[in-house]
Amino acid sequence: MTLSPDINRRQFIRTAALATGGLIIAFNVPAAGKRRRTGQEPAFAPNAFLQVGTDNSVTVILSHCEMGQGIWTTLCMLIAEELDANWKTLQAVHAPAAPAYFHTIYATQRTGGSSSLLSEFDRYRKAGATARQLLVQAAANRYKVAVQDCRTEDGMVIIGDKKIPYSDLAADAAALPTPADVPLKDPANWKIIGKRIKRMDTPAKITGKAIFGMDVQLPGMLTAMVARGPAPGAKVKGYEAAAAMAIPGVRQVVAIPGGVAVLADDFWAAKKGRETLQVDWDLGPGANMNSDALLKEFRERANKGGIAATNTGNPEEAFTRAAHIVEAEYYQPFLAHAPMEPLNCTVQLSADKCEIWTGTQTQTDDQRGAAEITGLPVEKIFINTLFLGGSFGRRNITRSDFVREAVEVAKASGKVVKTVWTREDDIKGGMYRPAFLHRFKVGLDAGGTPIAWKQISVGQSVMTGGPFEKLAVINGVDMFSIEGMQTAPHVKAVKDQRIEVNTPEWPVSVDNWRAVGLSHTIFAMESLSDEMAIAAGKDPVAYRRMLYKDEPRLVGVLNLAAEKSGWGAPLPKGHGRGVAVFEAVGSFVAIVAEVAVLNNTIHVNKVTCAIDCGIAVSPDGIISQTEGSIAFGISTALYSEITFRDGKVQQRNFYDYPMLRIHEMPQVAVFIVPSKEKPGGVGEASVGQMIPALTNAVYAATGKRIRHLPLRNQPLNGHLQDSKLMG
Repeated sequence: MTLSPDINRRQFIRTAALATGGLIIAFNVPAAGKRRRTGQEPAFAPNAFLQVGTDNSVTVILSHCEMGQGIWTTLCMLIAEELDANWKTLQAVHAPAAPAYFHTIYATQRTGGSSSLLSEFDRYRKAGATARQLLVQAAANRYKVAVQDCRTEDGMVIIGDKKIPYSDLAADAAALPTPADVPLKDPANWKIIGKRIKRMDTPAKITGKAIFGMDVQLPGMLTAMVARGPAPGAKVKGYEAAAAMAIPGVRQVVAIPGGVAVLADDFWAAKKGRETLQVDWDLGPGANMNSDALLKEFRERANKGGIAATNTGNPEEAFTRAAHIVEAEYYQPFLAHAPMEPLNCTVQLSADKCEIWTGTQTQTDDQRGAAEITGLPVEKIFINTLFLGGSFGRRNITRSDFVREAVEVAKASGKVVKTVWTREDDIKGGMYRPAFLHRFKVGLDAGGTPIAWKQISVGQSVMTGGPFEKLAVINGVDMFSIEGMQTAPHVKAVKDQRIEVNTPEWPVSVDNWRAVGLSHTIFAMESLSDEMAIAAGKDPVAYRRMLYKDEPRLVGVLNLAAEKSGWGAPLPKGHGRGVAVFEAVGSFVAIVAEVAVLNNTIHVNKVTCAIDCGIAVSPDGIISQTEGSIAFGISTALYSEITFRDGKVQQRNFYDYPMLRIHEMPQVAVFIVPSKEKPGGVGEASVGQMIPALTNAVYAATGKRIRHLPLRNQPLNGHLQDSKLMG
C-alpha cells in the first residue's frame, strides 16, 4: 500500500522540554479539510496517525517500525480503544519519513530504547479520541441531535435505533474544525487496552504477503555486494576488477568509501564476482587486534583508573569500617546482533530525488545521511519503511551505516541497486556490542548493607560520534557504559563511593545492541549482589529484599518471581536456582532460573519471570517479548562472543556464533504485575536479568562463580577463581 504524505510542518512543532532535559513533539492535528489518501480512496484524516475511509476501513499510520516486537498491534489498540473502532476493520501502514512522526522524546523519527509505547501512549489515544469526537459531531449535525444523545461502538455512531458506520460520516467529519483537546476514556471503561488481541501482522507473515527489505524488486535493479576490509578500519589502496567483470551477470565494479562494490543481475553473480575481486588493503592498526591481548589491555586500563562518573565521600576510609569486603571482576565479550533477515537496502537515485526501501529503525538519521552523500535536501530523500526481519539494535545504528553504504553504491554506479549483506558479512564486519570489564570493591556493614563502593568500568563508548553524544556523554563519560549502575538504589544510598569509566578508542565499530548498556551492566551488578549476599551470609532473595526495601516495585516482582518459582524448595544434586532483579527501560523485572549441571553441561530447565511494566496494554505482546528476551539472554550467557585474531573476526555464521536451539528452550512462565503506572519498555527489559539469573543458578548448582562469559568457555568441573571474601 502506498501512502502519500500530506503534512504541514508548521502544524507539528518540536519544542524543548526543559523540565525533563529532552525534546518532545507537540501533538496537533491538521487544519480542517486536510486529507490523506490511501491509494485512491478518499479518507477522513483528523491527524497524521489515523485515516477513516469511506470504504469502512480504518488505517493507522505507525510512526514506529514493526520488527517482530508487535508494536503494530499495540499502537493500533490505543487508537481503536479511543475511537471505538471495529477491530476487524483496522489496518496499519508504516509512516513516511516526516517530522510529524518524530519520537516524542528523541526528536527524530526512530524506533528504539523500548520506548515506542511510552512515546505514543497519550499521542495515539488522543488521535483516536479526536477522530471519534469529530465523527460524533458529524452524526449529531446530520440528525439534528445533541452530541450527548450519541454513543459509539464497533465503528458506528449510535443514535437511538440508528447505527451509522463511521465510513458514512467520514466526509462530513473531515469538514469540521478539529477540537483543541479531547477527553480520554476512564480506564475502567477500556474494552481493548489490556485485553488479549491477536497480532495484526501475523496473517501477512504467514501467507508471505508481508514485504521485507529483501523482497523489494524494481525495474532495472541490480544487486550489489561490497568487499569490506578484513580488519577493523581497513582501507582500500587499490583493486583489480577484471576477474570479477568476467563472471556472467556482473555489470559493474565501483569503489566507495567503505570498500569495493560488485553490481550484478542477481545475488549469486554479485557474490561470485566479489569472491574473485582482487583488493589491496591497508589494514591499519586494526590488524593487530587479538582477543587475548584485548583482555590483558582491559585489565591494565582497569588498574590505571579512569574518569570519575561519581565521587563522593571517602571510600578508602569507609572500607576500614566494613565488616566484609567483596572484590570481583566481570567480563563480557564483543557481541554481534545476528538478526534473521540479513541487512539490505535498495536505492533509486536521480538528479532531484533519492528513494530508499529498507527495514530501518532510524528514518531521520537515514534521511540526513543520504542527503549528506547525495547533496539533495532532506525533503527529497524518501524512506519506504518495510517490515524488519529482526534487529536487536542492528537496524538502530545511529550512524546509518548500511543505508549510507547503499546510497554510496547507488551514487557511484548510477544504477538502481539493492545492496545486500550476507550473514557472514554482518557477523564478520558489522557493528558490535562493545566488550566490557567491570571491577568492583564493595564494603559491607555487619548486616550486609553496602557502605563503601569503588568501581572501574572499561569499554568502548556507543554514543560518541552519534546524534545523542551531547546528551549521553557527560564530562567524557558515556552514561550507557554504566547504565543502571550509578542509579541503582543500593548504590545511590552509598555515601562513600567512586565509580570510574575508562573508554578505549579501538578501530572496531560498536553501537546499540539489545538493551544497550544494560546488556552487560546488569550481569555485573546482579552477579555482585549474589556475591554480597554470600559474604553477608544471607539468602540471595532475602538479601535483595533488604537492598530494595524502599523500592516497592522491585520488591514486588522479586517476591512474585520467588513465589512462583518455588524459591527455597529443595532440588536434586547438581541443580540450582539463581535470581536477578533490576529496573530496565522503565520496567521492573525479576527472573529466577533453574538449571541442572550434568557432565559439565548446563541445562536450563525452567525460567520464572515477573514483570511490572506499568499499564499492560497488550498482555500477549508482553509475554511474547519477555519470552524472546529470555531466549536471547540465555543465548548470550551460554554461547555468544565475537573474538579477534590478527584483526580478523573468528566467527562467521550460526554454526560458530550459535543461538539457543528450540530443544534447549526451557519452560518459561511470565507473570505480569497489574499496575496503573505509565507504560515501561518490554522488548529489552528482561535480557540483562536473564544472564546473571542463569550464572547465579550455576553457582547454586556447582559452587563455581561465573565472571567471564560466555559459559561455554567455562570448565565447570575445574577450578574457577572464587571472589575475595574478607570478614
